[in-house]
Amino acid sequence: MDDAESLPQEFAAVLADYPDAVRNQILALRILVLEVASATSGVGELSEELKWGQPSFLTRQTGSGTTVRIDRAKGSDDVAVFTHCQTPLVDDFRAEHGDRFRYDGKRAIVFASDAPLPEAELREHVRAALTYHSAKRARS
Repeated sequence: MDDAESLPQEFAAVLADYPDAVRNQILALRILVLEVASATSGVGELSEELKWGQPSFLTRQTGSGTTVRIDRAKGSDDVAVFTHCQTPLVDDFRAEHGDRFRYDGKRAIVFASDAPLPEAELREHVRAALTYHSAKRARS
């Protein structure tokens, strides 16, 4: 499930009117999320659906994580990786990586659509999101 053919129809409809650079970054982020899920023990198969009109990834099968959303950043042609604002995920990322990145409060990490994605850092963040609930249960 890592090629354009498997792109859910509702995702394609959202992305259809986006500029090429934005669409390409979102598609690259989708592949990254799917790869991280596939490589991370306990995550299981992701459910891909629209949440708030944004391409979203849920761990419905295992309940291991919080929703990861990818979309155009509000009011720009940048892209963002969104996680639930009531988790510490963006704050944890900010504490680790500081001002090297831009943020939308506690809910998103924002990237220029015309620049290479920081894949290593994003893989860490996505892994943390997709295992958020199972890691929280393990700490309890």
